[in-house]
Amino acid sequence: MKPARLRAVGLIAFGLSLAVLTMLFLSDLVGAHQRARAQSPHDPRPTAEAVPTPAQEAPAGPDAGGGADTAQLQRTQVSSQWIADQSRRTGIPARVLQSYVAAEIWAARQFPQCGLRWNTLAGIGFVESAHGTLGGTSVTAAGTAAQPIIGPQLNGRGLARITDTDGGRLDQDRDFDRAVGPMQFLPATWQAFGIDGNGDGTADAQNIDDATASAAKYLCNGQRNLATPEGWTQAILAYNPSDAYVRAVFDAANRTAHASSGAPLTPPQPAQAGTQPPATDGAQPPGFGPSHQPGAQPSTPHPGAG
Repeated sequence: MKPARLRAVGLIAFGLSLAVLTMLFLSDLVGAHQRARAQSPHDPRPTAEAVPTPAQEAPAGPDAGGGADTAQLQRTQVSSQWIADQSRRTGIPARVLQSYVAAEIWAARQFPQCGLRWNTLAGIGFVESAHGTLGGTSVTAAGTAAQPIIGPQLNGRGLARITDTDGGRLDQDRDFDRAVGPMQFLPATWQAFGIDGNGDGTADAQNIDDATASAAKYLCNGQRNLATPEGWTQAILAYNPSDAYVRAVFDAANRTAHASSGAPLTPPQPAQAGTQPPATDGAQPPGFGPSHQPGAQPSTPHPGAG
């Protein structure tokens, strides 16, 4: 395994210990954000949600060191009770929620300026694949989609036109590209940003650990600061250049934060004119994700103007 990959794996596996320090100052995060929104009603960012405390039981013995399975370390280091409770509150499958949280903490170490929160990843995951359940599939205990998640053909018929870039290796289509995996990467973008998030030696777009870590890498790329309205909006537009997509992700992330905290949901406000960068031509999107306008039921692809 290359040194760079070892560093990435180590950050995901062991970065979860930062949650202890994080919780010291994030206990009133939702309330503080709501107060800030009252002062700035045009802030397009969703409410941020805190990361969990680690499990009280730490792995022990020789298998707890660097040779331990990364996914097992993740499941052990994040409180299983917290995961179960938040899964029940938010409706996010526990295995998927585990990856969203792990990716946030990894990103905090890798891109300290980024400010990416797990509920933003959850918002994207909901819109793109209903948290890995698109088409009736699910994410297995190993983190991989039980059936490959493959988006509609990008053939220019109501969607962007992107001719094949990967010989069908990722999307099983040799004519046109399709977005793949629970976070819906275009093949060319996966080639540029896809990383191994679970330490198995392979970067797999159909694996939730790899996909969420890669999404975090992409969102934080270019020194973006998602803690600002402009930075958050730019990052989501880079993922899919559609104002409707930004709104859909915002709404999903905001619902997740409020469900997680138990706080009453405040209807989100639209972004102030001028704070969102203009959407680019959908024919060649700079980001990834299915180039369709998300509908009310993201588990069913809805082609349209993206």
